[in-house]
Amino acid sequence: MGDRWEVAVDRSVCIGSGMCAATAPVGFRLDAARQSHPVAPEADAAESVLAAAEGCPVEAITLTVSGSGEAVFPPEE
Repeated sequence: MGDRWEVAVDRSVCIGSGMCAATAPVGFRLDAARQSHPVAPEADAAESVLAAAEGCPVEAITLTVSGSGEAVFPPEE
């Protein structure tokens, strides 16, 4: 993909399903309270990170293109 993404998790929405950490362990970790955190606030664009965001049951993950702020997920409608 070539881009870099800003990765954010809204912990007020996160229910700790762990699907993101299972789908993209290089991108997400669960803390002791089972809340998701991005491993880093910015990451190389990767299908696994996008799949984790798309698979989040409560859409707590947002991805934007670093620098431009263009929405990757959820897509702007």
